[in-house]
Amino acid sequence: MKAKEPNMKYVEWQSPDELHETSLNWVSELKFIKDEQHFLDELMENYALQLISGKIFEKSKRVVNNLAEERKDLEPLLKEIINHHNALTILVDGEDQPVEEKQYKENHRALVIKVSEYLNNYKDTKRKIFELIKTIMKEGKQKRLLN
Repeated sequence: MKAKEPNMKYVEWQSPDELHETSLNWVSELKFIKDEQHFLDELMENYALQLISGKIFEKSKRVVNNLAEERKDLEPLLKEIINHHNALTILVDGEDQPVEEKQYKENHRALVIKVSEYLNNYKDTKRKIFELIKTIMKEGKQKRLLN
């Protein structure tokens, strides 16, 4: 799945309020993903035997590894965003600090890309998990119908 490139030119013209709102949205979305990952873990535990069966083992293994990697990347990304959000005071302190303000916006631009890539990768992994579970459920239903 190809990540959609965010439009980066607008970051320079965003107000501190807009940058604040963007950071808060990122934190909210990542905290939701953290909870969602617990749900996905439980879902996969419920279908663990079927996930390790011969037919879909390799695919399951890749998807589980992807989810584990995204779980590992989530906390540092969340901390980075929170630290970035806390540094917003550079833009609103009333002092003219062009170098620091420019650096803040450069950091914001880099975070836009980083968060966008993380969200796209996570959504792709989640879609693959649901496809696996759907396949398992269909097979289970077919077995019940045959018996």
